[in-house]
Amino acid sequence: MTRTPPDLGLGSNAQRQELAAATEGCPVLDFPGTSTPYIDYQSIDVLLSLQHPRSGHPSELTFYVLGQVKELLFKLVYEELVRVRALLDGDDVPGSVWALRRTRRVVELLVSSWDVLGTLAPTEFNAFRDHLGRASGFQSYTYRMVEYVLGNKVEALARPHRNVPHVHEQVQRALREPSVYDAAVALLARRGARVPRDVLDRDFAQQAQPHPDVERAWADVYRDGGPADEVFLLAEALMDVAEAVCRWRSVHLLVVERVIGTKPGTGGTTGVSWLRRITEHRFFPELWTARGLL
Repeated sequence: MTRTPPDLGLGSNAQRQELAAATEGCPVLDFPGTSTPYIDYQSIDVLLSLQHPRSGHPSELTFYVLGQVKELLFKLVYEELVRVRALLDGDDVPGSVWALRRTRRVVELLVSSWDVLGTLAPTEFNAFRDHLGRASGFQSYTYRMVEYVLGNKVEALARPHRNVPHVHEQVQRALREPSVYDAAVALLARRGARVPRDVLDRDFAQQAQPHPDVERAWADVYRDGGPADEVFLLAEALMDVAEAVCRWRSVHLLVVERVIGTKPGTGGTTGVSWLRRITEHRFFPELWTARGLL
């Protein structure tokens, strides 16, 4: 149920200063109505009502809450990268670099979530694992959208969501739209790099194939630029995000291996061996391989 936030008349610094003077710098403790401004602003009561572990085992709450935290962070990463793409389309390189800086920090927070999950002993995880049934993080549509906006366009991986109309629509849109890397390569072309037309005008729902001309274009950015050059800074900011996502995958692999060993995953994969293959993938491939030309 949506509540109407109480009108405390605190829309300016002057009003907030007046309130602080009235309370002698102490927090306000009394509010009208049946809620508080913080509960209403953050929907805290709704948020904290969404945890429904199934086993009754105390360790399941850790797994459950961290899963929901990751979903919120995936949403944030996706929205930030969509904004980066728009900034690049508008030739706002400094703005995109600034947003990529924050995106990297959010991904680092995602990586650290595995540190908490890694505290689950195998016996603790086994105590509730059967209650997952066929549920698997692989089915996360927010993570799939993150992969798509980063450029890993594997169309088949959208299939789990085809029977959930509102989710399917979001995932398909993320699949069909250009990735943030497509936007960066298009910017290189506008800045004079020799990028083939078939790289720029392609079906964005398909996986892009690495191209030697794009690799050379990024190598030129490094040769000709430096910390004072905005496209050089863009290249490094993109690499920061790509590396952070690689770390996410690598730590995921380690934690799964630590907790379940070589047992198969709940979603039908072989588990660790399947995750190990995934860790070899690189987002923004020509940015990685261009280093070999320098």
